[in-house]
Amino acid sequence: MSQHTTSRRSLLTAALAAPAVAVAAPLLTATPAAAVDPVDGCQTVVDWTAITLDPAVTAVAGAPAEARVIRLAGTEFLQLRGTVTCDFGTDGRLGTLPAAIRPPKLTRGVCPRNNSQGINAVRIEANTAGYVNVYGPQSTNRVTWIQLDNFSSVLG
Repeated sequence: MSQHTTSRRSLLTAALAAPAVAVAAPLLTATPAAAVDPVDGCQTVVDWTAITLDPAVTAVAGAPAEARVIRLAGTEFLQLRGTVTCDFGTDGRLGTLPAAIRPPKLTRGVCPRNNSQGINAVRIEANTAGYVNVYGPQSTNRVTWIQLDNFSSVLG
């Protein structure tokens, strides 16, 4: 009597095919995105608005420094995007948020910066006055650019 064996490849193929079959029908009958309740989905509260940059900070062409507020599943987030050039040797001010976007409490995140001496990130904070500050630069390890696209922080 021969013993029947199942290859790992056939098991993996079956495991991957089953979810695809189970998901296909609900996708065809799903509610359109426009009809989704904004409390449970993602909603733009304040659209992308320019950040007023400090005189020592310059936006990179094609990637202006901007901020927005979104609501995701009932929670509001401050998001930043853009890339700036600068020359921070100490903690300093990157800019000021627009009046429509003022956090109710101090909010912070981490953003990529020029990699120097193995350090490749800076702390970015936005306070209740709307100031966006940079923390972490040192005179021996200057920050020459910051990419803001990673910043997303809970507001409430």
